[in-house]
Amino acid sequence: MKLFLGAYDHTLDERGRVTLPKKIRQELETNEIVLTKGFDTCIIGFDKTEWEKEATKQLESSVTVKEGRDLRRYVFSAAEKADIDKLGRVLVPTHLKEYAGIEAEVKVIGAGDHFELWDEKKWIAYEKNTVNASL
Repeated sequence: MKLFLGAYDHTLDERGRVTLPKKIRQELETNEIVLTKGFDTCIIGFDKTEWEKEATKQLESSVTVKEGRDLRRYVFSAAEKADIDKLGRVLVPTHLKEYAGIEAEVKVIGAGDHFELWDEKKWIAYEKNTVNASL
């Protein structure tokens, strides 16, 4: 079973690319990933197999139910396939960078079956207000 673990500090380069940590890349089956909007103002990244599992789950919700339609639209309309280059960099789509508020400093975190890209300041605030508050 693949598990994305850890938290890593990175930066966007001048072209809007971020280098994925080696430990994250080692869990990927191929150099093709899918990026989409997360639920906490972050970007979620999946390898191809995990994305297909997640997509299947989303498609199980009935299109006749408003909540199902809304969730499908949220997840699929923002999704983009992306390739990881030889140096481990991935181009982050502009609409996703804007959604997550990522301008320069990026926190890459493992989240089990996927990884997430956060604006570093937003991650610090999230950790302070959510994660530590619930422990």
